[in-house]
Formats: sequence, structure tokens, C-alpha cells
Amino acid sequence: MRERLIAVWQHPYAPLVPWGGMALGLFLVLIVVQQAWLADLQIKRQELEAERVTARQSLLQHREARRATKDLTHVWALLPGERDFGSLALGISDEAKREGVVLPALSYKTEPTTVARTTKGLLQGAMTGRYEDLRRFIHDLETADELLLIEDLELRRTGSTQDDALTFTIKIATYLRADHEKQAVPGAIN
Repeated sequence: MRERLIAVWQHPYAPLVPWGGMALGLFLVLIVVQQAWLADLQIKRQELEAERVTARQSLLQHREARRATKDLTHVWALLPGERDFGSLALGISDEAKREGVVLPALSYKTEPTTVARTTKGLLQGAMTGRYEDLRRFIHDLETADELLLIEDLELRRTGSTQDDALTFTIKIATYLRADHEKQAVPGAIN
């Protein structure tokens, strides 16, 4: 056996054996370090990444909630109060007169809604006038500062087709905020 060992050491590649052994030992140390230490670090990194993603999503949701609150505040400010509903109907009648539209009887009523602290106001009646005047009046309603929605517009036939006047039945809706909640915005996030 001793002769065999001497023969191996006399081989031309014999000086590389200790270096190969050292490389194999370092490789084994690397595997042990990776399995023991780096694996734990990898798990911690994944946990921190998951926390970062969760925090990022929470931040985005919070920003979206603030933006929605701001939009809601803007819309809430556009809504007339319940006690202003009568004057809103009077204002619509006055606008009709300015545009040359006859709006003799505009009835109005309120209905409850599913949205807290709001009611739906309905204005309806017959309006008569020339086509151009009616078109301007409807445009004025649609571009008004208040939130007015034309829910129904129906042409009613009158006796003569030679007459320039058209008669429509109009139904206008708006949403009203409760007067006792004038300053509060529903669903506001502080």
C-alpha cells in the first residue's frame, strides 16, 4: 500500500490533489452555509417582500379612498338642500320664461333614496314653445350648476300640425341633501 501511495505522489498531477481537496472542502462549506444561513435570509426576504406588497396595496386603497371622498364632497356641494327645492322649481320656471318656453304648472315632489341623508326630487309638467326655444331650455337644464337629470321627455300631439309650438311633458330629477346635515359629508374619511 505504501508503494501505491508513493506511486500516486510521483504522478505528474500529484501536486493538484491537495488543491482539489481544498476546493471540494470549500464547496462543501458553501453548500452548508447556503442551506443553513442563506435559506433563512431568503425566507425573511420573501416575508418582507410580502409585507411591502401589502403595505403598497393599503397605501393605494387609502389614496383611492381620499380621492373618492374628495369627489363625494364636490358632488355633495352641488346638491341643493331640501328646503331649496321649491326655489329650484321656481328658478326652472323663470329660466323657461327667459327662453320663451311656457311652463304653466311644474309640480314637484320628493321620494326617499337608498343613499343616506339624501332624497330624490322630481319636477314634472308640460312645456310648450318653439323647437329652438325648447332646445335652448333643455340645454340650459343639462348644463346647469345644479345636478339636474332629465328622466323623461315626451312629445304630446296637439291639434294643429301647422302651429310652430310643440308641447312636451318633461320629468326632471335631482338629488337633495338633508338640511340638518348640510355640513357633513356621508362616508367622509378623515
